[in-house]
Amino acid sequence: MIKQLRIKDYILIDELTANFHEGLNVITGETGSGKSILINAIDLVFAPRVSKEVIKTGKEKAVIELTVENRRHNVEKFFAENGVDYYGTEIVILKEITPNNVRTRVNGTLVNQDFIRHLKNLFLDIHSQHQTYSFMQPKSHIILLDNYAKDCYGEKLNHYKECYKHYQELKNQLETLKTAADTTESQLDFLKFQINEIESAEIQSDSEDTDLQAELEVLENAEKLKELTGTSYWAINGDDGSIMEALGKIKQNVSKAASYDDKLTPIEQCLIDAIENLREVGSDLRDYSQKLDNDTERLNNIQERLYLLDKLKRKYGGTLESVLKTYDDLSKELSAIEFSTQNIDELETQIAEAEKQLAAMADEISENRSNYAKVLSSLVQDKLEKLELPKARFEIAIKPKELSSDGVDDVEFMISTNVSEELKPLAKVASGGEISRVMLAIKSIFAQSDDINTVIFDEIDTGISGKASQSVADEIVDLAKYHQIILITHQAIIASKADKHFYVRKSQNNETQVEVYVLTGENRIKALAELAGGDINEQSIEFAKSLLG
Repeated sequence: MIKQLRIKDYILIDELTANFHEGLNVITGETGSGKSILINAIDLVFAPRVSKEVIKTGKEKAVIELTVENRRHNVEKFFAENGVDYYGTEIVILKEITPNNVRTRVNGTLVNQDFIRHLKNLFLDIHSQHQTYSFMQPKSHIILLDNYAKDCYGEKLNHYKECYKHYQELKNQLETLKTAADTTESQLDFLKFQINEIESAEIQSDSEDTDLQAELEVLENAEKLKELTGTSYWAINGDDGSIMEALGKIKQNVSKAASYDDKLTPIEQCLIDAIENLREVGSDLRDYSQKLDNDTERLNNIQERLYLLDKLKRKYGGTLESVLKTYDDLSKELSAIEFSTQNIDELETQIAEAEKQLAAMADEISENRSNYAKVLSSLVQDKLEKLELPKARFEIAIKPKELSSDGVDDVEFMISTNVSEELKPLAKVASGGEISRVMLAIKSIFAQSDDINTVIFDEIDTGISGKASQSVADEIVDLAKYHQIILITHQAIIASKADKHFYVRKSQNNETQVEVYVLTGENRIKALAELAGGDINEQSIEFAKSLLG
């Protein structure tokens, strides 16, 4: 359950801390006071995207910290796999929003959105106006039914979905093979020509052209290189006036001087090393010069080879690396075509068998769905009677459809709120108050089997009053036996059932601010009186006291 919510510099809130009770937590306040800010802040902690507009004007960042007490779920392994510390029953989730970034930390460790989405699915169920809209759409009805019956056929459905995924992969493979098999003879001939053209070139490596270009540069300048290296050699080792001759004389002088002063010995050694190094340089220059040859045939061969490689590069991507990659791609394409003509029949047999198995599984799941649809329909109808819709009829209609990822059933919630009307789709019949009660009825039924810790309702009492309010209040109290409930309400009857009552007030002095108070004693009585009658007077005060018993 949610133990604590801390907010700093968020929208109209400077700083607040709200500690929630494990039972029923009610939030009230005047219209426009900002009651939804608390619920929105909780939802924002788990949101994948957050607008920087939530940062309070003039502040650098907004911070929302949520402390959750975990009593029902074994998450130690999940935390360990994601490198997040787990200290026991308390989990601290921190959302920091800056103009340039949004970071989410769990127990101090940065986490990704997949991790935080998993936590939300474990701990929190938020019912807002947007979710009411989603709830009314037929595509969500099959999900609700399957979630209710997950203990019965959930594993079968998951296995079916895996098999259906494989079935789709087989169909995609078949489509690819058939497309390849439809390749015309001329296209096939051109494909083989391209492969042969690259293959016959026998490219040595993706750097062959640069290696040959370097060799060509040497061959084209062989005479110049021979002259330069030969001249340099003779300058070092010539018979008269060479560098070696001059160094020899210098060495003699330094050696003689070193015999008088051993401080010159290191210099003498450096000179000896220099002479030896220069002798090696001269030897290398001589060898290089002697090996140079005007190999006209090799020159012509390289030029022809580079011409061929340039031609291939122009056709197949600009570099030899691209040419070789193109060759691999074309070869795979040809193999696929040759493979396709041999394997289409085999693949069609596999698909037919997979479809047969899927149909059998889907029929079994469909039978389970039909049985549980009757059970859930009956439970919802009983709840609706308790919620002051005694004439309502609720039915989960199941119609056959083509084999799909969730089976062969179209599921839609049908309702009639008047005895004279036929059952019609939920979205086309129910009013706001009726939708709220249908939603509450289903939530109540699911509450007894799911492991969600906290259920949040944003104005579940929309469109109801009088006796219906009392029924909704009783149902919410019942629901709070299984879950922590946090809800916004405008109904005094519902608010009077709270284990903890929060009051939201907006003040506008130099700036607009939202403040949250926990109501007790006389303050709570006054708040209930204001909800009940609009004004605080003797009559509304007495009514508020009667609600509190």
